[in-house]
Amino acid sequence: MADSKFEPLEQQLEMFIENTRQIGISVADMQPQGQAVLNQKLHQLVIGLQEIDKLRSLVQDVQIPSDVFEYIDEGKNPQLYTKDCMEKSLAKNEEIKGKIEALKKFKSLLVVELSKVFPNEMAKYRQLRGDDRPVTEQ
Repeated sequence: MADSKFEPLEQQLEMFIENTRQIGISVADMQPQGQAVLNQKLHQLVIGLQEIDKLRSLVQDVQIPSDVFEYIDEGKNPQLYTKDCMEKSLAKNEEIKGKIEALKKFKSLLVVELSKVFPNEMAKYRQLRGDDRPVTEQ
């Protein structure tokens, strides 16, 4: 249902693009007798822009990340933007998981070493934390 509000705009844009293409062909092969056809096409172009402007209210609430426009400027398919975002997120997630795992290992080693140097204080610390397991080297 959400796509239905985009349909009129999509149709107008397609007509505008086709009209622009036809103007390009007319200008590339311009003949004096073709001026009337060119003027008509230019008039249709202006009307098309007015129609697109009228449809603006239908899509005014749509938010598009600026990265999508950069993607388009780079010649990439904007539909692949979401896929690339997911891949980047998964890679970042794996990186963070690795950091968390490294910190857990560091904490375990730190507790072991501190227990060797400060056994009484670490026993009190573990008791306050509710961790009564014996400290073992890993």
